[in-house]
Amino acid sequence: VQRAALPVLLEGREVIAKAPTGTGKTCAFGIPIIESIEEGEQKVRALILSPTRELAVQAAEEIKKYSRFMPWVKVSAVYGGSSMDRQIHELKRGANIVVGTPGRVMDHIRRRTLKLADLQSIILDEADEMLNMGFREDIEEILGYVPEKRQTILFSATMPPEIMAITENFQNDPVVIKTLSKSRTVEAIDQSYYVVNSDKKADALYVLWLYNAPKSSMIFCNTKKMVDELTEYLAEKGIRAEGIHGDMKQMQRTSVMKSSKSGRISVLVATDVAARGIDVSGVDAVFNYDLPQDNEYYIHRIGRTGRAGKSGKAYTCLLYTSPSPRDYAAS
Repeated sequence: VQRAALPVLLEGREVIAKAPTGTGKTCAFGIPIIESIEEGEQKVRALILSPTRELAVQAAEEIKKYSRFMPWVKVSAVYGGSSMDRQIHELKRGANIVVGTPGRVMDHIRRRTLKLADLQSIILDEADEMLNMGFREDIEEILGYVPEKRQTILFSATMPPEIMAITENFQNDPVVIKTLSKSRTVEAIDQSYYVVNSDKKADALYVLWLYNAPKSSMIFCNTKKMVDELTEYLAEKGIRAEGIHGDMKQMQRTSVMKSSKSGRISVLVATDVAARGIDVSGVDAVFNYDLPQDNEYYIHRIGRTGRAGKSGKAYTCLLYTSPSPRDYAAS
């Protein structure tokens, strides 16, 4: 996606890019944004909307890395669960690139602490996930505040009708970029499933994990309650596991992600909030404790392993009444 998008974006064209998670999208839109910031620029020139706090922080950190030799590029991340006063202070200091979640961006716009009159580019990152999370009205309202003459960039893993409606209303002659089909992104992942009884599910997962002994792994559950219960169960078994889901405070979520990235924990138990875009490198295996209801999420989950040319393994605990993972792979 970088090879296809970078030349077009550097020309100032608008883009709709369909690309699965883990393909380097932040670099694809981050470098053109950085190149557009002139020395001495103190106004917000680019706004990046992300569906979750973790993705917003991650994108901001990546763009800071890309611009480390360009001190005039100032990046600010705004998201819920973090100090509004600190964010206002950063914006007042002359941030020219803002990365944020739709809800907190709207808060700043209404407070007049974020002004978009001089905006050059707006990026909708993981656009389909933002729509799934109910942010469509916020996104459309935010787009109503930006100048008519701007570059609108949309990155999404899927292209449902809601996404196409946004592109028709808010983009002008965009270039459409599509990477390889997601089904090809899982070729490097060895997928297995095990049919288990519901009352032995946790025990089966524990034995499966012990047998394969991955150095780093992720376990996906469908509910926040199950994340908490399974994390506690694994910890009682002596496994260095921590959970992450949407009900946790931002400080807790940040701490868990730091522990995962540093290797202090060997298992990250998560809801699908962690399936999209979060940079958890070196994952040897993914375990689906619950099979997701959506085909797309199965691909996004197992796509946390087998990245950057490496092989990976994915295991699914399947109940007798569940659909087969083969149905997901086939679709």
